[in-house]
Amino acid sequence: MDKNKYKINVNNDSDFELTTEQIKDFDFVKEQNGTFHILKNNKAYRAEVIEANYAKKTFTIKVNGNPYEINIADHYDQLVSQLGLAVVNTQVASDVKAPMPGLVLGVSVEIGQEVKEGDGLLILEAMKMENVLKAVGDGQIKAIHTKQGEAVEKGQLLIEME
Repeated sequence: MDKNKYKINVNNDSDFELTTEQIKDFDFVKEQNGTFHILKNNKAYRAEVIEANYAKKTFTIKVNGNPYEINIADHYDQLVSQLGLAVVNTQVASDVKAPMPGLVLGVSVEIGQEVKEGDGLLILEAMKMENVLKAVGDGQIKAIHTKQGEAVEKGQLLIEME
């Protein structure tokens, strides 16, 4: 098994492989509005990352306005699959801390509220961008340590979960 190959599944339908060398052949330019201009084989593409779950290696992207669900498997993911081992990725809810300094624009939950993985908890503005902080697992809101309009520091506890 080649450590430089990635298996990519698109829309739970088609699979293909890319090597690191093939990836280097793409010409990526990040634009100011968060989109990317990509050149490959003299063709131009405009891509935008809509949603990213780095832990699960799943992404929703738009290429030239068309949405795609992407799953990426690296060498280790492929090895685990080949050996027939299942990686149990159950994530329990954990406390939410500020990933960067910023300003809380809004809190979307209340104490005692049940939340599911991926639910938006609050909006944090940092570097003139709005970032929705989401629940990493299912749980219940135990305490909220911030409020709308409050400036927070990196690592500051914002929401306690149980």
